[in-house]
Amino acid sequence: MELIIKAKDVRVEYKGRDVLDLDELELYDYDRIGLVGANGAGKSTLLKVLLGEVTPAGCKINRFGEFAYIPQLDEVTLQEVKDYAIMGKLGVDQLEIKTMSGGEETRLKIAQALSEQVHGILADEPTCHLDREGIDFLIGQLKYFAGALLVISHDRYFLDEVVDKIWELKNGKITEYWGNYSEYLRQKEDERRSQAAKYEQFVAERDRLEQAVEEKRRKARKIDKKAKGATKRNKSESGGRLAHQKTTGSKQKKLYNAAKSMEHRIESLAGVEAPERTRMIRFRQSKALELHNPYPIIGMEINIRFGDKVLLEKASFQIPLGSKVALTGGNGVGKTTLIQKILNREDSILISPKAEIGYFAQNGYKYNCNQEIMEFMQENCDYNVSEIRSVLVSMGFEQNDICKKLSVLSGGEIVKLLLAKMLMGRYNILLLDEPSNFLDLPSLEALEMLMKGYAGTILFITHDKRLIDNVADVIYEIKDRRLNLIR
Repeated sequence: MELIIKAKDVRVEYKGRDVLDLDELELYDYDRIGLVGANGAGKSTLLKVLLGEVTPAGCKINRFGEFAYIPQLDEVTLQEVKDYAIMGKLGVDQLEIKTMSGGEETRLKIAQALSEQVHGILADEPTCHLDREGIDFLIGQLKYFAGALLVISHDRYFLDEVVDKIWELKNGKITEYWGNYSEYLRQKEDERRSQAAKYEQFVAERDRLEQAVEEKRRKARKIDKKAKGATKRNKSESGGRLAHQKTTGSKQKKLYNAAKSMEHRIESLAGVEAPERTRMIRFRQSKALELHNPYPIIGMEINIRFGDKVLLEKASFQIPLGSKVALTGGNGVGKTTLIQKILNREDSILISPKAEIGYFAQNGYKYNCNQEIMEFMQENCDYNVSEIRSVLVSMGFEQNDICKKLSVLSGGEIVKLLLAKMLMGRYNILLLDEPSNFLDLPSLEALEMLMKGYAGTILFITHDKRLIDNVADVIYEIKDRRLNLIR
């Protein structure tokens, strides 16, 4: 094995918070690492530090090889790719960058990295905007890549297939776990259970000692009371002869000393933190929003064209009441257009008259930046403040974030907020277009739980295989101009 990157004293501060605080970090030629952590944890910054694009004061980086970088889409400056075979397999058939879609740009930057002879690839969300076919092709290429791989990704299926180690970045520090993402989750659950057992043991011992302290002090006070009563009686009976007689307080002293000793033991107990609790959010639906049609959305012989190109031909479908329906297919096959037809209640689509539809778009959000988070969330919402707080906390917001204005939130935080608002809104049908994009992994897992617990019907577009596996009751795929029922 060969060392290809050695970093020392990697320290980056942002707004008074330690984003990176690493004494030493090493990357070897055999490493295949998934870098995970919450939005804003410093994952992208770490990649840039290792590549030399960001140089913190006092940081020392030694690189022993050449590296390719796949940045996030909005950072990339695309160049011509020499390996046209890879371009073709990734679905890039032209180099007019100005007219490229997001998916085509992602494919091109991946092709560029794979075509270079390098010792390692550092990638930041390489599967973003790729369809399932593109993701599978990328997985195949990276499996046969001979160098090191350090990748940030929210695609759990992708991480399971290409990495054998996880670096968890939290509070500026990295914790290393061997195995793919699923094995990392199992180890985290084992840690949580171990922490819960330690915490229960700590609480039990603390409570036992506190009760024992109180019992010792109670007994001592009882003896004190008896001794004072005896002293008064002796004074009256002997005319004061025993007033200066030494009181028998040895027993009380022993009890008080025992109580103090136990208090010291309580203080010496190592403080054990309580494990993070999994919050169960229960969604409800008002009687006025209840639907009784077993199929609140029915499509009949729908056709979708883009210019002269036929994308979908004579497609029919039924969306069952209360189901979670995934709509999949390659880029540009008409998924978003189909959802918009439902949203616009076009003639070829029958929708229950009582349907109240909420729509989460990939972009183009409109909101008042001067609003506070809680004010924004309470609009068109029947949930109380504590319920709203619970949903926001489950999506990764801190308690002190609730009073912030929307203008200070990051793009990922806005997406999480909009999804939470959608799930708590006065709707009975939700149409979600790529809801998992731009979410960190903890938020994505929370979104799954919220979607599964949602009382209404959800139709969602996604390329995220794990999201489909864990949430979808019904799966439709658009392929070869047909709408196919997969499950």
